Amino acid sequence: MNPEIHKRGHSNATTRLQDVLIRNRLSGKGGVYAVCSAHAWVIDAAIEQAIEDDSTLHLESTSSQVNQLGGYSGHMPSQFADFVLAAARRMGLPEDRILLGGDHIGPFPWRAEAANSALSKACELTRACVLAGYRKIHLDASMACADDAKVLPEQVVAQRAAMLCQAAEEAAKNLPQGADLPLYVVGTEVPTPGGESALGAPPAVTPLESSHRTFQVFQQAFEEKSLSAAWERVIGMVVQPGVEFGDDIVFEYDRTKVASLSAGLPSRPSLVYEAHSTDYQTSSALAQMVEDHFAILKVGPWLTFAFREAVFALSAIEKELLAPEKSRILSQVREALDHAMLREPAYWRAYYSGDESQLHISRAYSYSDRCRYYWHESSVQAEIARLIENLTVKPVPLTLISQYLPLEYTAIRAGQIENQPEAIIRYHIRLVLRSYAIACGSRAA
Repeated sequence: MNPEIHKRGHSNATTRLQDVLIRNRLSGKGGVYAVCSAHAWVIDAAIEQAIEDDSTLHLESTSSQVNQLGGYSGHMPSQFADFVLAAARRMGLPEDRILLGGDHIGPFPWRAEAANSALSKACELTRACVLAGYRKIHLDASMACADDAKVLPEQVVAQRAAMLCQAAEEAAKNLPQGADLPLYVVGTEVPTPGGESALGAPPAVTPLESSHRTFQVFQQAFEEKSLSAAWERVIGMVVQPGVEFGDDIVFEYDRTKVASLSAGLPSRPSLVYEAHSTDYQTSSALAQMVEDHFAILKVGPWLTFAFREAVFALSAIEKELLAPEKSRILSQVREALDHAMLREPAYWRAYYSGDESQLHISRAYSYSDRCRYYWHESSVQAEIARLIENLTVKPVPLTLISQYLPLEYTAIRAGQIENQPEAIIRYHIRLVLRSYAIACGSRAA
């Protein structure tokens, strides 16, 4: 084991998280947002936002993004933790203000295999996360494996989650003395990682009686595996608050539909709801969700969606500014991205439909943002590097920034950011993060 990894684990981040959640239960004020992304630009923007707000960086990776086989990001949990901590040191965020978490930790990446095989790998991933310094684990065994029935009984989901928790607790025994023990999130009504593939109507809100039954089923499953101490560290339960997004639609939060859920949380003072798929909700909706005890807000695709917006806008500026220079080689970010997606369609094919003209738009502009799986491709990275170099060598006139990135234009004029492509991209991502920070009370509106 890397000795640097072994030293991790003792910080105030988990204590601060629990304090925020207890305060939310008492007053409906204050929450946290979890950045669910392994994208380097998103991570840098999130670090900047945490520094500006003097808050904790709550960063989570999914089982598909980061796992013991590398995931689609190419990182194992220890490598991802090293990457985040190195970025934080480079930008000046103290390590004790970083809370790493695992999102949808379970058999999802191996669901095409038999359950025994998939769960064995999921347990291995869970152990790796704990040893890498992850201190908040969303245990998600809600998906059926190859030899399962299409829909898993709730008891089976809970028993498998308890199995994952057992693996985490065994790994925690190898942490240094005094290290923070893992906190857990459970539930059965868990949105598909990355968003739904087909949506025709808003998802049904979880009935209160169902949430109470789920809580009891999970508690029993934990107790059957002698995990009562771990059960006391369950801080969140995933229910469906009726929010979701798809290719070209966002289902808005309606607090009238969750009134009974909001009022009927189990009596444990540190337990709140964790809301998934909150991307693209309005600022007022996010604030209402926090008030209604959805005190942990997950955000992911919206952040890489914002990254894409900024990169495409800068590409348009580049063409306006540099196309007349015949000796200049312009970047081809949009073309390289689409080529990568067409070459390997596994990450988007099931999510988009229509003729080729519709697919062409969806691949780049969909709310589902399936293009986020392709930014790490070397061909795409090379074009982004060329774009940044071109716009750094020749300063961009403010008039062009005003045309394509008006919010960044205002920030530059106010002296909040420099007129540099990297700063512009991070700022555009942070516009999303600020909505969450304001909703959670991390910064003033």
